[in-house]
Amino acid sequence: MNTITFPTAEQLNKMQTPCYYYDMDLLQGTLDAIKQEAAHYEHFDVHYAVKANANSRVLQTICQAGLGADCVSGGEIKAAIEAGFPADKVVFAGVGKADWEIRLGLEKEIFCFNVESVPELEVINALAAEAGKMARVAFRINPDVGAHTHANITTGLAENKFGISMRDMEMVIRLAQQMEHVTFIGLHFHIGSQILEMDDFVALSHRINELQDKLEAAGITVPHINVGGGLGINYQQPEAFPVPDFKAYFATYAQHLKLRPGQHLHFELGRSVVGQCGMLISRVLYVKQGTNKQFAILDAGMTDLIRPALYQAHHAIRNLTSAAPAETYDVVGPICESSDVFDKGVELPRAQRGDLFALLSAGAYGEIMASRYNCRTLPGSYYSE
Repeated sequence: MNTITFPTAEQLNKMQTPCYYYDMDLLQGTLDAIKQEAAHYEHFDVHYAVKANANSRVLQTICQAGLGADCVSGGEIKAAIEAGFPADKVVFAGVGKADWEIRLGLEKEIFCFNVESVPELEVINALAAEAGKMARVAFRINPDVGAHTHANITTGLAENKFGISMRDMEMVIRLAQQMEHVTFIGLHFHIGSQILEMDDFVALSHRINELQDKLEAAGITVPHINVGGGLGINYQQPEAFPVPDFKAYFATYAQHLKLRPGQHLHFELGRSVVGQCGMLISRVLYVKQGTNKQFAILDAGMTDLIRPALYQAHHAIRNLTSAAPAETYDVVGPICESSDVFDKGVELPRAQRGDLFALLSAGAYGEIMASRYNCRTLPGSYYSE
């Protein structure tokens, strides 16, 4: 059974905090679960969304499991290739691809560009002609499907910056078919992140079915459908639910999405792959008694894990050092910002200077989003093995 494993006392003694600790056994168990459930269905292809975590060892482990790579920058393409991902399993999305990034994708002969506008399509065609290449393209369609998640991480509504509108879909495909250096191979969708309600994926499936029927009536076939990712993790009870419900996730699409014979279905999972395998380890600098509350002030801050400040996100916190009776704390960082707060009113074993805290479920959008604000040093990383 997959469980979250905390660092041993010996490992903790070697750590320079703040730092990230990765449970590699849990990562492998999560990858095994993905492969096992996806294997029940023909032509289900899983790519890892590199933006969730580009730690080199994490990337190498995911690559070795046989997943492809979903990239949203030239830097991520480089990181994926360096980690060993085959170029023909790399897809490149993003609303603002720079010329050098497109040239890199063409040079590496990646599987597909997920295109988000007509101007981008025209640039890809021109750069492919310049390089003497053919670029495979899929169009990211904005399905105007809402997701039950934080407003900052919804991506499939008409008001969002992403994708091409449904009304322009056929026109853009026809335009691509007339170009000499692009080949239309599919449609791409992504409605948001940290989605826990399968009904959101059901709604997306129904919308894709409608669009496919419309295209077929117009004589257009689509070899590849990419539904993005979005599957969330359990931030409230990470130790009880260390591995997401991939069985329900893949089964939802298998039941509701009407794939055509031979059609491939692509997924771009990120948070659900790495979210639970990583934790931020931080040392208590001071315990400060305020007027109405007490603060546990850590050496980690929003520069190391920005999700609580950016999304008001919850991360379970554990005192790895103390087994004393519980007291109530606001757990905060040292950054010169009022928003540098990890959580308020947290019940934890009585803390003292030097105690080590773990902020769980930090494997996704943790280390990768760290910054050097306040001229701080980026956090290091350690591994269970």
